[in-house]
Amino acid sequence: MKVVLSLGGSMLMQDFNAERVKHYAEKIESIAAKHRILVVVGGGRVARDYISTARSLGADETLCDYIGTGVTKLNAMLLISAIEQASRIIPDDFRQAYELSINHPVVVMGGTFPGHTTDATAALLAEFVRADVLLNATSVDGVYSADPKKDPNAMRYERITAKELISIVSAGESKAGSSNVIDLLAAKVIERSGIKTIIFLGEPENIEKALKGEVKGIGTVVEG
Repeated sequence: MKVVLSLGGSMLMQDFNAERVKHYAEKIESIAAKHRILVVVGGGRVARDYISTARSLGADETLCDYIGTGVTKLNAMLLISAIEQASRIIPDDFRQAYELSINHPVVVMGGTFPGHTTDATAALLAEFVRADVLLNATSVDGVYSADPKKDPNAMRYERITAKELISIVSAGESKAGSSNVIDLLAAKVIERSGIKTIIFLGEPENIEKALKGEVKGIGTVVEG
C-alpha cells in the first residue's frame, strides 16, 4: 500500500523537542516496514512567525509563501535525520518525490509552490503517486461543523464525504500561514481524485490507528 502523510509543523516541531521528532520517526518507520510512505511536513508556528515578520516588512503573499516553504524544508531535514530508511534528498516537486519513492521506503518533503499549503501539497502528491490513503495529521481531532475553538457547540464528524468537507472549509482563510483543519484546494483535490482521507489528531501514537481507519475519538474519515 502507498501512503501519503501530511504532518503539520505545529505537531512535529513543538518546542524543538528531539524526543518528539524521534517518536514520529519511529511510527513512520513502523509503517514503512509494510508500506511505502511519503511524508509532507508543514512549517508550523516557526513558519507563521517568519511570515508575520515578513508581512510587517512589506512582503507580499507570494514571498511569504516562499518563506514558509523554506521552513517546511528545514523541518523535513530534521525529520529525516531520525529516519534511517528515508531518502536524504528533499524533493522539490512531485515527480522527484515519486522517483525517490521507487528506491526508498520513506520520502520526506516540505512545500513546493506558492499558494499551496502543506495539505494541498500532500493531496496533490497523493493524487500524483496514486496513493491508497492520505493521512492528515493536524492539531484537532477531526472535522467539525464549525471551529471548535470558537464554537463550543461544534459537532465532530466521524465520517464525511469530500463534498461535505468542501462545504465546511470553504469559508476559511487562504492566505500564507493560515491554519484551517484542511485547505480548500486540498479538499477539492480529495474530491476529484476520490482519495480516501483520514483527518486526525496528529499525535505520533495516532498515526497507525488512522492508517487502520480506527478514528473513534481521534479523527474523521473522508470518503468520496
